[in-house]
Amino acid sequence: MCLFQYEDDPEPEERAPAGPLYVPARPGTAQVVVRLFRTPLGARTTVGFTSAERLAATLGAGQPWIRLSEAALRAMAGPLGISLLTVDPTLTAPAVIAATVTGPVTAPVAQGPEAVARPL
Repeated sequence: MCLFQYEDDPEPEERAPAGPLYVPARPGTAQVVVRLFRTPLGARTTVGFTSAERLAATLGAGQPWIRLSEAALRAMAGPLGISLLTVDPTLTAPAVIAATVTGPVTAPVAQGPEAVARPL
């Protein structure tokens, strides 16, 4: 518990307005479509970044984006049942791509001065 109270610091439970956000959009569509994400626990969330540089650092330089206020983003996601907004997430994972294996898989095992391959 903090012994000092600062008037300008909101409590963690209080939602402070985020201001205009850089919101990831889906590429290749005629209309602008906001991308939706999932939290590590699987809950659906909208995502906004406070700068274009943070968006590019997390999602890549080629990620299209639009500028929306927090209220507009929440209004767009509300009818879909999404009330969670994540601002400036730093960790993302690429989409899962199924790999096809055509033959036995071997992995090197270090034994002495040389590596020996064995089937997995």
